[in-house]
Amino acid sequence: MSKVQSGLRYSAEHEWINSESPAVIGVSEVAADALGEIVYVELPEVGASVTAGETMGEIESTKSVSDLYSPVTGEVVEVNEAVVDDPTLVNSDTYGAGWLIKVAVSEEGPLLSAEQYAADNGAEL
Repeated sequence: MSKVQSGLRYSAEHEWINSESPAVIGVSEVAADALGEIVYVELPEVGASVTAGETMGEIESTKSVSDLYSPVTGEVVEVNEAVVDDPTLVNSDTYGAGWLIKVAVSEEGPLLSAEQYAADNGAEL
């Protein structure tokens, strides 16, 4: 069963975000487990604008290709180049080294608590 990390908030599209400034965004373990072995990640560049609910990149596994959606609106201030170089970090350390981008948030989209997200997706805290 996939784990959901408490203390984070989640989008319905399976991205997580912390409450730091700048905010760190990643993909939930629920999504990483469903995708299987991740082989490629395409992320926005530093300085790019992202919009809550809009596509901000792509994640590809041996099973499928999926869009990544931004849970917030703001400016990308850092990209995790380690994940670009080694996409399997998303599988092996979803809530740690597998983060994707950092964003200076100007507006949040609709977000779920860890408890709500776990309940909606049959995951455990």
